Amino acid sequence: QLQLVESGGGLVQPGGSLRLSCTPSRFTLDYYAIGWFRQAPGKEREGVSCITSGGGTNYVDSVKGRFTISRDNAKNTVYLKMNNLKPEDTAVYYCAVRGVFCSGTPKGSWGQGTQVTVSS
Repeated sequence: QLQLVESGGGLVQPGGSLRLSCTPSRFTLDYYAIGWFRQAPGKEREGVSCITSGGGTNYVDSVKGRFTISRDNAKNTVYLKMNNLKPEDTAVYYCAVRGVFCSGTPKGSWGQGTQVTVSS
């Protein structure tokens, strides 16, 4: 099953930074596009960013210039570096396999996610 484990969330002040990590439980990420998603209280889950196996990336407009997605295939991990965090970034963040392309729907079941709270 294509399940991933998220980590790295926490409480941070506005303007602060966090780096989230996404690792698979039982498979290799190398050939997959991996997406980061988030869900704020009372809102639908939204796609935040995605990275293809070849390193192509995309971002939702609200995080462009602040968030950077990357992957380290040697460590079998995808990262989301978040800078200049804003209160509206507060959400549970999830990662998921999107298949070969970032246009694919999320595959497998959702993990527990990692909570990001931006507050002074």
